[in-house]
Amino acid sequence: MSLAYPNAKNKTEVLFSEIEQGVLDGKYDAGLIIHESRFTYEQKGLKKIIDLGEFWESLIHAPIPLGGIVARRNFDNELLQKVNRIIKKSVEYAYANTPDVMPYVKQHAQEMSEEVMKKHIGLYVNEFSIDLGEKGKDAVDILFKKALEQKLITKITEPIIIQ
Repeated sequence: MSLAYPNAKNKTEVLFSEIEQGVLDGKYDAGLIIHESRFTYEQKGLKKIIDLGEFWESLIHAPIPLGGIVARRNFDNELLQKVNRIIKKSVEYAYANTPDVMPYVKQHAQEMSEEVMKKHIGLYVNEFSIDLGEKGKDAVDILFKKALEQKLITKITEPIIIQ
């Protein structure tokens, strides 16, 4: 959001599931919604100001890094590699066994509509979830460089991604 609106002031961090109601109640003028809310905000009477994914892609022409698994840098590389392998196996299992994992997804979803859950998974869980590849790694590098340019971070500590 700070890349799209570098002059935005009075930003308040709140739990993602509280954002829409805060806007509806007039507590906030606007809110940055994530997860399933991306597909349901209109049903609640809210209007889109900007889609930050579309903004990023039009500005950068690269996928937007939406999240990541992070670890402290002082961990042994062997441990980091092991954790990375385990997470990758978990994602690969979920891909290969979607019907088996849907009860778990439903249990933890904020929006209980199966249609919304499938849209959410279809948009945000993709080939980059299993392997970033060069295109995904480049997108992460671009995000960090843009954040540094805008003074949102003070330095980039390499490597960003476990190799």
